[in-house]
Amino acid sequence: MLKKIKGTQDISFDELKYWYFIEKAIKKVTNLFCFKEIRTPMFEATELFRRSVGEATDVVQKEMYTFEDKGKRSITLRPEGTAPVARAFVENGFVNYGLPLKLYYIGSMFRYEKPQAGRLREFHQFGAEIIGSKDFLADFEIIELAINFLDELRINDYKIYINSIGCKKCRMDYIEALKNYYADKKDQLCEDCKKRYDQNILRLLDCKEDKEISKDAPSILDYLCDECKNDFDDLKKLLESRNIEFSVDKNLVRGLDYYSKTAFEFRSDRLGAQDQILGGGRYDGLIDYIGNKSVPAVGFACGIERIIILLKELEYDIEFDSNPKVAILPFESPQAFNKAFEYAERLRRRNIETYVDVVNRSMKNKLKHANRIGVKLSVIIGEDELSNNILSIKEMKAGTQFNVEESWMDHIIENKLNKI
Repeated sequence: MLKKIKGTQDISFDELKYWYFIEKAIKKVTNLFCFKEIRTPMFEATELFRRSVGEATDVVQKEMYTFEDKGKRSITLRPEGTAPVARAFVENGFVNYGLPLKLYYIGSMFRYEKPQAGRLREFHQFGAEIIGSKDFLADFEIIELAINFLDELRINDYKIYINSIGCKKCRMDYIEALKNYYADKKDQLCEDCKKRYDQNILRLLDCKEDKEISKDAPSILDYLCDECKNDFDDLKKLLESRNIEFSVDKNLVRGLDYYSKTAFEFRSDRLGAQDQILGGGRYDGLIDYIGNKSVPAVGFACGIERIIILLKELEYDIEFDSNPKVAILPFESPQAFNKAFEYAERLRRRNIETYVDVVNRSMKNKLKHANRIGVKLSVIIGEDELSNNILSIKEMKAGTQFNVEESWMDHIIENKLNKI
């Protein structure tokens, strides 16, 4: 038997209620904040991610699904959503729509990781971006959007952590200080961090294995230039004035090369060691990397699968009714089936979800199936009903049955459904 690829999942039936619930929250909150949706391709030129995410990152070195297409081009399934949005911004001249531009996306991402709870090889992200503002006000709004999104989902068991990782100018001195700090500790580092020491030393700060070593490392906050320091202080003041609780985590650096200045994460203990719900920050240099256009930006992304884990942990009663309201059960003759489709069309015009049984089987089995799929009313069409221009309607939960004239069928069913 053929089976799904490891690290992927089939999403159906009761599981879909979580997806619909989250997607509804995304649509509501992004509309309220006046963010517009963008949909980018599932695969891009590999160079886009090498250039933007960073050659030394785990994503590029270990996790990307990269292949050569028939035109001998190197193609990569998108491992994250921000770089494709930045590419689309440059390529399509989105600057002409006026800045700042506020965009959001929902879609599949792909990374070759060891599958575990909330981390799959095909996973789904919701992300939001503000492109074209260098002010800390944009940083605040993107954080506020994330808070409102989680509020809409009734998720409040989390903590917000923020940091500034500076700009290129002030980060040079900090990188030198880190190298000096770790110089006599290289032998104690994990194998990945030994490589990161030369390739991307900031990543040593968020390594889970080397936490004890990194806890006494120099703080980037002591090396910020005046502009970065003032922006970070202003952001903290605005968060405080809006009564938003947060903590400063000096080791928060994020995992991708394109981040600068503000970095933030929302974390929940309910997720265990991998406690991040969502994360983001400022990436003022990304669009410059892609299209030689200096345009500041800030954004966040969250894994939908991880949100679902939280919702299940919280055991909220999520209302979701995907069951048809009416089942039409034709029986015994082609004419009955013909009438079934006619009646279904009349009901659907009234926005009544209507299921037609298209299997020629006994009425007992038809009713059994109608009960299984959760309909409220079943419409029975047999020889007697056809000859007398009537319909037999069964109220499934009560088990009662009554007849109606064909011409009044849709009115009576609509009224009945409103009362059940």
